[in-house]
Amino acid sequence: MKLIHTADWHLGQSFHGQERHAEHRAFLTWLLDTLVDRQADALLVAGDLFDVVNPSLRAQELLFEFIVSAHERLPRLDIVLIAGNHDSGNRIELPAPLMRRLRTHALGRVRWQGDGTLDAERLLVPLTDAQGETRAWCLALPFLRPAEVTGTGLARDDGSEDETDLNDYVAGISRVHQQLIDAARRQRAPGQALVAMSHAHLHGAAVSAASERPIVIGGEESISAALFPPEIAYVALGHLHRAQQVGEARIRYSGSPLPLDFSEVDYPHQVVAVTLDGDTLAEVAAIPVPRPVAMHRIGPAGLDDVLAKLETLAHDPAQPRERWPWLEVRVELEAPIPDLRTRVEAALENKALRLLRLERRLPQSKADTASARIDLEQLGPRKLFERTWQARWGESPGDAVLADFDRLLQEVLDDEGADTGESRP
Repeated sequence: MKLIHTADWHLGQSFHGQERHAEHRAFLTWLLDTLVDRQADALLVAGDLFDVVNPSLRAQELLFEFIVSAHERLPRLDIVLIAGNHDSGNRIELPAPLMRRLRTHALGRVRWQGDGTLDAERLLVPLTDAQGETRAWCLALPFLRPAEVTGTGLARDDGSEDETDLNDYVAGISRVHQQLIDAARRQRAPGQALVAMSHAHLHGAAVSAASERPIVIGGEESISAALFPPEIAYVALGHLHRAQQVGEARIRYSGSPLPLDFSEVDYPHQVVAVTLDGDTLAEVAAIPVPRPVAMHRIGPAGLDDVLAKLETLAHDPAQPRERWPWLEVRVELEAPIPDLRTRVEAALENKALRLLRLERRLPQSKADTASARIDLEQLGPRKLFERTWQARWGESPGDAVLADFDRLLQEVLDDEGADTGESRP
Protein backbone atom coordinates (compact mmCIF):
# COMPACT_ATOMS: atom_id res chain seq x y z
CA MET A 1 0.00 0.00 0.00
CA LYS A 2 1.06 3.57 -0.70
CA LEU A 3 0.20 6.27 1.81
CA ILE A 4 0.86 10.01 1.86
CA HIS A 5 1.21 11.60 5.31
CA THR A 6 0.79 15.33 5.83
CA ALA A 7 -0.36 17.64 8.63
CA ASP A 8 -0.64 21.20 9.90
CA TRP A 9 -2.13 22.85 6.82
CA HIS A 10 -3.49 25.78 8.85
CA LEU A 11 -5.86 26.78 6.09
CA GLY A 12 -7.03 30.36 6.54
CA GLN A 13 -3.89 31.46 8.35
CA SER A 14 -3.36 35.21 8.54
CA PHE A 15 0.37 35.93 8.20
CA HIS A 16 1.13 39.22 9.94
CA GLY A 17 -2.27 40.42 8.79
CA GLN A 18 -1.95 39.08 5.23
CA GLU A 19 -4.11 36.20 3.92
CA ARG A 20 -2.41 33.21 2.29
CA HIS A 21 -5.25 31.79 0.23
CA ALA A 22 -3.17 31.60 -2.97
CA GLU A 23 -0.38 29.67 -1.21
CA HIS A 24 -2.74 27.15 0.32
CA ARG A 25 -4.53 26.61 -2.98
CA ALA A 26 -1.18 26.08 -4.75
CA PHE A 27 -0.13 23.51 -2.14
CA LEU A 28 -3.39 21.56 -2.40
CA THR A 29 -3.15 21.56 -6.20
CA TRP A 30 0.38 20.18 -5.96
CA LEU A 31 -0.68 17.60 -3.35
CA LEU A 32 -3.51 16.34 -5.54
CA ASP A 33 -1.17 15.96 -8.52
CA THR A 34 1.31 14.12 -6.28
CA LEU A 35 -1.38 11.69 -5.09
CA VAL A 36 -2.33 10.97 -8.69
CA ASP A 37 1.27 10.62 -9.91
CA ARG A 38 2.08 8.15 -7.14
CA GLN A 39 -1.27 6.37 -7.33
CA ALA A 40 -1.61 6.63 -3.59
CA ASP A 41 -4.08 4.37 -1.76
CA ALA A 42 -4.61 6.71 1.20
CA LEU A 43 -4.00 10.26 2.39
CA LEU A 44 -3.51 10.85 6.13
CA VAL A 45 -3.86 14.43 7.44
CA ALA A 46 -2.74 14.52 11.08
CA GLY A 47 -4.58 17.56 12.38
CA ASP A 48 -4.65 21.36 12.28
CA LEU A 49 -6.43 21.46 8.96
CA PHE A 50 -7.51 25.01 9.84
CA ASP A 51 -5.68 27.78 11.67
CA VAL A 52 -8.56 28.70 13.99
CA VAL A 53 -11.57 26.87 15.39
CA ASN A 54 -13.92 29.15 13.44
CA PRO A 55 -12.30 29.20 9.95
CA SER A 56 -13.41 31.48 7.16
CA LEU A 57 -15.69 30.26 4.40
CA ARG A 58 -12.79 30.51 1.93
CA ALA A 59 -10.67 28.21 4.10
CA GLN A 60 -13.47 25.65 4.35
CA GLU A 61 -14.09 25.84 0.61
CA LEU A 62 -10.43 24.99 -0.02
CA LEU A 63 -10.73 21.80 2.03
CA PHE A 64 -14.03 20.65 0.53
CA GLU A 65 -12.98 21.43 -3.04
CA PHE A 66 -9.81 19.39 -2.48
CA ILE A 67 -11.76 16.39 -1.16
CA VAL A 68 -14.21 16.44 -4.09
CA SER A 69 -11.38 16.79 -6.65
CA ALA A 70 -9.41 13.98 -5.03
CA HIS A 71 -12.40 11.65 -5.22
CA GLU A 72 -13.00 12.55 -8.86
CA ARG A 73 -9.42 11.82 -9.86
CA LEU A 74 -8.78 8.89 -7.50
CA PRO A 75 -12.13 7.23 -6.75
CA ARG A 76 -10.49 4.50 -4.61
CA LEU A 77 -8.44 6.94 -2.48
CA ASP A 78 -9.13 6.78 1.27
CA ILE A 79 -8.70 10.12 3.08
CA VAL A 80 -8.46 10.25 6.86
CA LEU A 81 -8.60 13.61 8.68
CA ILE A 82 -8.24 14.25 12.40
CA ALA A 83 -8.75 17.48 14.33
CA GLY A 84 -5.73 19.23 15.81
CA ASN A 85 -5.54 21.69 18.69
CA HIS A 86 -6.26 24.58 16.30
CA ASP A 87 -9.39 22.86 14.99
CA SER A 88 -12.90 22.53 16.34
CA GLY A 89 -13.57 18.82 16.67
CA ASN A 90 -17.29 19.35 16.24
CA ARG A 91 -16.77 21.42 13.08
CA ILE A 92 -14.47 18.78 11.59
CA GLU A 93 -17.10 16.09 12.17
CA LEU A 94 -20.15 18.10 11.08
CA PRO A 95 -19.97 17.10 7.36
CA ALA A 96 -18.66 13.59 8.14
CA PRO A 97 -21.73 11.69 6.85
CA LEU A 98 -21.45 13.45 3.50
CA MET A 99 -17.67 13.08 3.32
CA ARG A 100 -17.88 9.34 3.88
CA ARG A 101 -19.60 9.11 0.50
CA LEU A 102 -16.34 10.53 -0.90
CA ARG A 103 -14.27 7.93 1.02
CA THR A 104 -13.19 10.62 3.47
CA HIS A 105 -13.25 9.94 7.21
CA ALA A 106 -13.24 12.98 9.53
CA LEU A 107 -12.61 12.38 13.24
CA GLY A 108 -12.82 15.37 15.56
CA ARG A 109 -13.50 14.05 19.06
CA VAL A 110 -13.31 10.89 21.13
CA ARG A 111 -16.43 9.39 22.69
CA TRP A 112 -16.93 7.20 25.72
CA GLN A 113 -19.06 4.15 26.37
CA GLY A 114 -21.46 3.95 29.30
CA ASP A 115 -18.86 1.95 31.27
CA GLY A 116 -16.21 4.65 30.83
CA THR A 117 -14.19 2.84 28.18
CA LEU A 118 -13.22 4.40 24.87
CA ASP A 119 -15.56 4.08 21.89
CA ALA A 120 -12.66 2.81 19.82
CA GLU A 121 -14.52 1.31 16.88
CA ARG A 122 -15.36 4.70 15.34
CA LEU A 123 -11.66 5.66 15.45
CA LEU A 124 -10.54 2.60 13.44
CA VAL A 125 -10.61 3.34 9.71
CA PRO A 126 -10.00 0.55 7.14
CA LEU A 127 -7.50 1.43 4.41
CA THR A 128 -8.03 -0.42 1.14
CA ASP A 129 -5.89 -1.12 -1.87
CA ALA A 130 -6.75 -0.59 -5.56
CA GLN A 131 -8.83 -3.80 -5.53
CA GLY A 132 -10.89 -2.68 -2.55
CA GLU A 133 -9.27 -5.13 -0.13
CA THR A 134 -8.58 -3.91 3.42
CA ARG A 135 -4.80 -3.93 3.79
CA ALA A 136 -4.37 -1.73 6.87
CA TRP A 137 -6.22 -0.07 9.74
CA CYS A 138 -5.71 3.56 10.62
CA LEU A 139 -5.94 4.36 14.33
CA ALA A 140 -7.22 7.91 13.87
CA LEU A 141 -6.91 9.74 17.19
CA PRO A 142 -7.84 13.44 17.15
CA PHE A 143 -6.30 15.95 19.53
CA LEU A 144 -7.29 15.25 23.13
CA ARG A 145 -8.24 18.23 25.27
CA PRO A 146 -7.74 17.85 29.04
CA ALA A 147 -11.46 17.73 29.81
CA GLU A 148 -11.84 14.75 27.47
CA VAL A 149 -9.32 12.51 29.24
CA THR A 150 -9.22 13.63 32.87
CA GLY A 151 -12.93 13.41 33.78
CA THR A 152 -14.37 11.03 36.31
CA GLY A 153 -15.93 8.88 33.60
CA LEU A 154 -12.61 7.54 32.35
CA ALA A 155 -12.00 3.98 33.48
CA ARG A 156 -8.68 2.26 34.00
CA ASP A 157 -7.83 -0.74 31.86
CA ASP A 158 -8.72 -3.05 34.76
CA GLY A 159 -12.12 -1.37 35.22
CA SER A 160 -11.17 0.48 38.42
CA GLU A 161 -10.66 4.21 38.85
CA ASP A 162 -7.68 6.05 40.29
CA GLU A 163 -8.22 9.70 41.19
CA THR A 164 -4.55 10.60 40.77
CA ASP A 165 -4.41 9.09 37.28
CA LEU A 166 -7.78 10.54 36.28
CA ASN A 167 -6.54 14.05 37.01
CA ASP A 168 -3.33 13.52 35.09
CA TYR A 169 -3.57 14.70 31.49
CA VAL A 170 -0.61 12.70 30.21
CA ALA A 171 -1.82 9.55 31.95
CA GLY A 172 -5.22 10.08 30.33
CA ILE A 173 -3.69 10.48 26.87
CA SER A 174 -1.64 7.34 27.39
CA ARG A 175 -4.68 5.34 28.44
CA VAL A 176 -6.65 6.45 25.39
CA HIS A 177 -3.82 5.41 23.08
CA GLN A 178 -3.55 2.04 24.80
CA GLN A 179 -7.28 1.31 24.58
CA LEU A 180 -7.32 2.22 20.89
CA ILE A 181 -4.29 0.02 20.15
CA ASP A 182 -5.90 -2.89 22.02
CA ALA A 183 -9.07 -2.46 19.94
CA ALA A 184 -7.02 -2.40 16.72
CA ARG A 185 -5.32 -5.65 17.68
CA ARG A 186 -8.72 -7.29 18.02
CA GLN A 187 -9.96 -5.80 14.73
CA ARG A 188 -7.07 -6.62 12.42
CA ALA A 189 -6.81 -9.77 10.35
CA PRO A 190 -3.50 -11.57 9.69
CA GLY A 191 -1.34 -9.61 7.25
CA GLN A 192 -3.11 -6.30 7.81
CA ALA A 193 -0.93 -3.39 8.93
CA LEU A 194 -1.65 -0.97 11.77
CA VAL A 195 -1.05 2.74 11.11
CA ALA A 196 -1.49 5.18 14.00
CA MET A 197 -2.28 8.87 13.48
CA SER A 198 -2.16 11.34 16.36
CA HIS A 199 -1.89 15.09 16.97
CA ALA A 200 0.45 15.31 19.94
CA HIS A 201 3.85 16.39 21.25
CA LEU A 202 6.31 13.52 21.72
CA HIS A 203 9.27 13.61 24.11
CA GLY A 204 12.46 14.70 22.40
CA ALA A 205 10.85 16.21 19.30
CA ALA A 206 12.08 19.60 18.07
CA VAL A 207 9.60 22.44 18.53
CA SER A 208 9.18 25.60 16.48
CA ALA A 209 8.59 27.83 19.50
CA ALA A 210 7.77 30.92 17.47
CA SER A 211 4.76 29.46 15.68
CA GLU A 212 3.41 26.52 17.67
CA ARG A 213 0.85 27.06 20.41
CA PRO A 214 1.47 24.50 23.17
CA ILE A 215 -1.20 21.81 23.36
CA VAL A 216 -1.40 22.42 27.09
CA ILE A 217 0.26 25.61 28.28
CA GLY A 218 3.30 24.82 30.38
CA GLY A 219 4.97 22.16 28.26
CA GLU A 220 4.01 19.25 30.48
CA GLU A 221 1.88 17.54 27.85
CA SER A 222 4.52 15.68 25.85
CA ILE A 223 4.09 11.93 25.64
CA SER A 224 6.46 9.03 25.09
CA ALA A 225 7.05 7.35 21.75
CA ALA A 226 6.94 4.10 23.71
CA LEU A 227 3.15 4.39 23.50
CA PHE A 228 3.45 3.01 19.97
CA PRO A 229 4.55 -0.67 20.13
CA PRO A 230 6.61 -2.21 17.32
CA GLU A 231 3.54 -3.82 15.76
CA ILE A 232 2.41 -0.32 14.69
CA ALA A 233 3.98 -0.21 11.23
CA TYR A 234 3.88 3.58 10.93
CA VAL A 235 2.98 6.52 13.19
CA ALA A 236 1.77 9.65 11.36
CA LEU A 237 2.09 12.64 13.67
CA GLY A 238 0.92 16.24 13.54
CA HIS A 239 1.35 19.38 15.69
CA LEU A 240 5.09 20.09 15.41
CA HIS A 241 5.97 22.04 12.28
CA ARG A 242 9.50 20.70 11.77
CA ALA A 243 9.57 17.51 9.70
CA GLN A 244 11.39 14.86 11.77
CA GLN A 245 11.45 11.30 12.95
CA VAL A 246 11.24 10.60 16.66
CA GLY A 247 13.63 7.83 17.61
CA GLU A 248 12.64 5.48 14.78
CA ALA A 249 12.01 5.86 11.07
CA ARG A 250 8.45 4.60 11.55
CA ILE A 251 7.50 7.46 13.93
CA ARG A 252 7.36 10.77 12.07
CA TYR A 253 6.09 14.30 11.99
CA SER A 254 5.47 15.31 8.40
CA GLY A 255 5.80 18.95 9.43
CA SER A 256 3.79 21.80 7.99
CA PRO A 257 3.77 22.04 4.17
CA LEU A 258 4.33 25.81 4.29
CA PRO A 259 6.36 27.95 6.71
CA LEU A 260 4.00 29.42 9.29
CA ASP A 261 6.53 31.86 10.74
CA PHE A 262 9.79 33.43 9.58
CA SER A 263 11.60 31.16 12.05
CA GLU A 264 10.59 28.24 9.79
CA VAL A 265 12.02 29.71 6.60
CA ASP A 266 14.77 27.08 6.39
CA TYR A 267 12.70 24.06 7.41
CA PRO A 268 12.58 21.17 4.90
CA HIS A 269 8.84 21.41 4.22
CA GLN A 270 7.55 18.14 2.87
CA VAL A 271 4.96 15.40 2.85
CA VAL A 272 5.92 11.81 3.59
CA ALA A 273 5.42 8.89 1.20
CA VAL A 274 4.94 5.61 3.07
CA THR A 275 4.96 2.15 1.50
CA LEU A 276 3.61 -0.86 3.41
CA ASP A 277 4.42 -4.46 2.52
CA GLY A 278 1.81 -6.59 4.20
CA ASP A 279 1.81 -5.62 7.87
CA THR A 280 5.31 -4.09 7.85
CA LEU A 281 6.87 -0.80 6.79
CA ALA A 282 8.76 -1.17 3.52
CA GLU A 283 9.84 2.39 2.75
CA VAL A 284 9.57 5.99 3.97
CA ALA A 285 10.53 8.88 1.70
CA ALA A 286 10.24 12.64 2.00
CA ILE A 287 8.67 14.55 -0.90
CA PRO A 288 9.73 18.22 -0.85
CA VAL A 289 6.85 20.68 -1.16
CA PRO A 290 7.55 23.46 -3.68
CA ARG A 291 7.19 26.85 -2.03
CA PRO A 292 4.61 28.89 -3.99
CA VAL A 293 5.69 32.16 -2.35
CA ALA A 294 9.31 32.81 -1.40
CA MET A 295 10.15 33.94 2.11
CA HIS A 296 13.18 36.07 3.03
CA ARG A 297 14.59 36.81 6.48
CA ILE A 298 17.27 39.53 6.54
CA GLY A 299 19.48 40.12 9.60
CA PRO A 300 19.99 40.63 12.38
CA ALA A 301 22.71 42.95 11.07
CA GLY A 302 23.68 46.60 11.00
CA LEU A 303 21.61 48.96 8.89
CA ASP A 304 24.22 49.33 6.13
CA ASP A 305 24.54 45.55 5.80
CA VAL A 306 20.77 45.14 5.77
CA LEU A 307 20.30 47.77 3.06
CA ALA A 308 23.03 46.15 0.96
CA LYS A 309 21.40 42.74 1.33
CA LEU A 310 18.03 44.14 0.30
CA GLU A 311 19.57 45.38 -2.92
CA THR A 312 20.60 41.83 -3.83
CA LEU A 313 17.17 40.23 -3.39
CA ALA A 314 15.80 38.85 -6.62
CA HIS A 315 12.25 39.70 -7.51
CA ASP A 316 9.93 39.35 -10.46
CA PRO A 317 7.70 42.42 -10.94
CA ALA A 318 5.63 40.52 -13.50
CA GLN A 319 4.27 38.21 -10.79
CA PRO A 320 0.82 38.96 -9.38
CA ARG A 321 1.04 40.61 -5.96
CA GLU A 322 -0.25 37.50 -4.19
CA ARG A 323 2.96 35.72 -5.32
CA TRP A 324 5.38 38.45 -4.19
CA PRO A 325 7.87 37.12 -1.58
CA TRP A 326 7.29 37.73 2.12
CA LEU A 327 10.03 39.69 3.89
CA GLU A 328 11.19 40.13 7.50
CA VAL A 329 13.97 42.60 8.29
CA ARG A 330 15.90 42.64 11.58
CA VAL A 331 18.20 45.61 12.19
CA GLU A 332 20.78 45.95 14.97
CA LEU A 333 21.10 49.57 16.05
CA GLU A 334 23.58 51.40 18.27
CA ALA A 335 21.02 54.15 18.81
CA PRO A 336 17.39 54.75 17.76
CA ILE A 337 16.86 55.81 14.13
CA PRO A 338 13.48 57.58 13.87
CA ASP A 339 13.22 57.16 10.10
CA LEU A 340 14.34 53.52 10.01
CA ARG A 341 11.16 52.24 8.36
CA THR A 342 11.31 55.00 5.75
CA ARG A 343 14.90 54.07 4.83
CA VAL A 344 14.07 50.36 4.58
CA GLU A 345 10.98 51.02 2.48
CA ALA A 346 13.02 53.29 0.20
CA ALA A 347 15.42 50.40 -0.42
CA LEU A 348 12.42 48.29 -1.41
CA GLU A 349 10.88 50.83 -3.74
CA ASN A 350 9.92 49.29 -7.11
CA LYS A 351 10.77 45.81 -5.79
CA ALA A 352 8.10 43.12 -5.87
CA LEU A 353 8.52 42.26 -2.19
CA ARG A 354 6.10 42.44 0.73
CA LEU A 355 7.64 43.74 3.97
CA LEU A 356 5.68 42.13 6.80
CA ARG A 357 7.89 42.75 9.79
CA LEU A 358 10.62 45.23 10.72
CA GLU A 359 12.39 44.43 13.99
CA ARG A 360 14.64 46.96 15.75
CA ARG A 361 17.32 45.60 18.07
CA LEU A 362 18.92 48.13 20.45
CA PRO A 363 21.87 47.29 22.70
CA GLN A 364 20.89 46.44 26.27
CA SER A 365 22.17 48.97 28.78
CA LYS A 366 23.65 48.08 32.16
CA ALA A 367 20.63 49.66 33.79
CA ASP A 368 18.36 47.37 31.80
CA THR A 369 20.39 44.36 32.86
CA ALA A 370 20.38 45.39 36.51
CA SER A 371 16.64 45.87 36.57
CA ALA A 372 16.06 42.44 34.97
CA ARG A 373 13.34 43.82 32.77
CA ILE A 374 10.67 41.20 32.02
CA ASP A 375 9.57 40.50 28.46
CA LEU A 376 5.96 39.42 28.95
CA GLU A 377 5.75 37.77 25.51
CA GLN A 378 8.76 35.57 26.23
CA LEU A 379 7.73 34.91 29.83
CA GLY A 380 4.30 33.62 28.88
CA PRO A 381 1.04 33.44 30.84
CA ARG A 382 1.97 30.45 33.00
CA LYS A 383 5.27 31.83 34.33
CA LEU A 384 3.63 35.21 34.93
CA PHE A 385 0.88 33.49 36.92
CA GLU A 386 3.48 31.58 38.97
CA ARG A 387 5.40 34.79 39.76
CA THR A 388 2.22 36.62 40.72
CA TRP A 389 1.10 33.78 42.97
CA GLN A 390 4.55 33.64 44.61
CA ALA A 391 4.52 37.39 45.25
CA ARG A 392 1.00 37.30 46.71
CA TRP A 393 1.17 34.18 48.86
CA GLY A 394 4.91 33.73 49.48
CA GLU A 395 5.01 30.23 47.99
CA SER A 396 4.78 28.55 44.60
CA PRO A 397 1.37 27.36 43.37
CA GLY A 398 0.80 23.65 43.75
CA ASP A 399 0.33 21.17 40.93
CA ALA A 400 -3.46 21.23 41.29
CA VAL A 401 -3.55 25.04 40.97
CA LEU A 402 -1.30 24.97 37.91
CA ALA A 403 -3.42 22.23 36.31
CA ASP A 404 -6.54 24.36 36.81
CA PHE A 405 -4.74 27.37 35.34
CA ASP A 406 -3.62 25.35 32.31
CA ARG A 407 -7.16 24.17 31.59
CA LEU A 408 -8.60 27.67 32.01
CA LEU A 409 -5.98 29.21 29.71
CA GLN A 410 -6.59 26.55 27.06
CA GLU A 411 -10.33 27.31 27.18
CA VAL A 412 -9.64 31.04 26.83
CA LEU A 413 -7.38 30.45 23.81
CA ASP A 414 -10.00 28.25 22.14
CA ASP A 415 -12.83 30.71 22.85
CA GLU A 416 -10.71 33.62 21.64
CA GLY A 417 -10.12 31.92 18.28
CA ALA A 418 -13.80 31.11 17.91
CA ASP A 419 -14.91 34.67 18.66
CA THR A 420 -12.38 36.61 16.59
CA GLY A 421 -11.16 34.25 13.88
CA GLU A 422 -7.66 35.62 14.54
CA SER A 423 -4.52 33.55 14.06
CA ARG A 424 -2.37 33.16 17.15
CA PRO A 425 0.84 31.32 18.04
